[in-house]
Amino acid sequence: MSLLRHLALIATILATILNIYIYTYPSLDSNNCDWQYTYYNEEDLSPLQHSLLGLPYIGDIYKHVFFKEDPRLFPEPMDLRIMAIGDPQINGNWPSTRYMKRLDNYANDWYIGHVFRTMKPRLNPQIVAVMGDMFSSQWISDSEFYNRTKRMITRLFPRPEAQTAAELGFIGRYADVDWRAHYRWFNQALNEGLFKNSSSYSYSEVRDWTSANITEEPLFINITGNHDIGYGDTTYQHMCRWRKLFGKDNFWIEYAKNTDHAWRVVVLNSLALDGPLLQPEFERYDWQFIDTLAQTPYNGTTILMTHIPMYKKEGLCADGPFVDHFNKSNCPPKANCKIGLLKSENHLQYATSQRVLNAVFANSSGIIMTGHDHVGCINYYNYDPETSTWEASKSVTSEKHVTELTVRSVMGEFEGNIGIVTGHFDRNAHNWDFHYSTCSFSIQHVWWAAKLSLALAVLLDTLLVIR
Repeated sequence: MSLLRHLALIATILATILNIYIYTYPSLDSNNCDWQYTYYNEEDLSPLQHSLLGLPYIGDIYKHVFFKEDPRLFPEPMDLRIMAIGDPQINGNWPSTRYMKRLDNYANDWYIGHVFRTMKPRLNPQIVAVMGDMFSSQWISDSEFYNRTKRMITRLFPRPEAQTAAELGFIGRYADVDWRAHYRWFNQALNEGLFKNSSSYSYSEVRDWTSANITEEPLFINITGNHDIGYGDTTYQHMCRWRKLFGKDNFWIEYAKNTDHAWRVVVLNSLALDGPLLQPEFERYDWQFIDTLAQTPYNGTTILMTHIPMYKKEGLCADGPFVDHFNKSNCPPKANCKIGLLKSENHLQYATSQRVLNAVFANSSGIIMTGHDHVGCINYYNYDPETSTWEASKSVTSEKHVTELTVRSVMGEFEGNIGIVTGHFDRNAHNWDFHYSTCSFSIQHVWWAAKLSLALAVLLDTLLVIR
């Protein structure tokens, strides 16, 4: 056998194995890559089908390819199913960017897109939540912000055209956002007290943000991250373009109101809570949202989604407490106006965390979903009724507590993770129980190897044919 034939055989075998793996990897870890509860009717299956379903890996592939869940078996109320994506941090290209870096950025889009395209049809979630830091830097021009947004909604997390037509249409006009008009609207609303009214934030039973009402698709929620809008250096330009393309940064949606299983999603822009800020009115607005939330009676279950985790002592997550401010040594050239402003933080500061937790969970149980700490972790905030304070711990030590799920990053160096949150209503206890798991793909090199080995195999096999 010739050398070319040997190489073609090896490349074909390697490409086959790697490509089967990258498209079926969730079935190798089915316990962590699926909902806590699934509802398949196995009563009418043949003995052979039962045997196939009982096989590790093969059985999981068989189930997800050939079977659909049986709606007749769904509980009432239906389980809550949330697919969480942590910190994609999409890079961009500049005139000086080298070719290999451009290629790496292009491939990274498709790597993350592969994770999404693999997991979304497998899970068919009700909600997809991107936990912030969609982009790698907030200090980019409007045109680059639009470019990365377009990449995000077409390559990384594609959705039906009817859901993204408005955003893509605006991007296609290549016009900078009118942040001055946004400034005038925002300050007028702030000074007239409109942001103290719950109608500025409150929604009910939202299944799709668009008039297309595509309810068979998951509700897509994007959360502001520090690399999307900034910390203390956030400007009106940052906020205007975010709101133009991604919607409000503070809001809540209530579901199943006036039932024993009421629940809501609260989305919080945590970047403006701890100052000082370049635009202190953003901080004022953020706290008006928190105060309005606290003053709005609610007795159901809350899913709080925000980027920055709550305060916790060292050792509970990869990131310990850390706060930094701009000073003469770390301030960019010609940016002395930033000195003294909040530059970065790992957690919301202690007093801020206490105030947020008391406002959101005063009469509500639930969970917190965050990003920011790329490694990810799980903690419990236990409530002390005597001091009205919350303390983070790795275990539950009080009757009243909430779980914080810090979602591991989807980036390649963190193995392309997807967070899977299942909410199941306990009829006996009359509350929602939540289960969380992390489904890992592989570092980006495995995806590269699968694609390159496939290209090499096609090339070598083609050469064999034409010889």
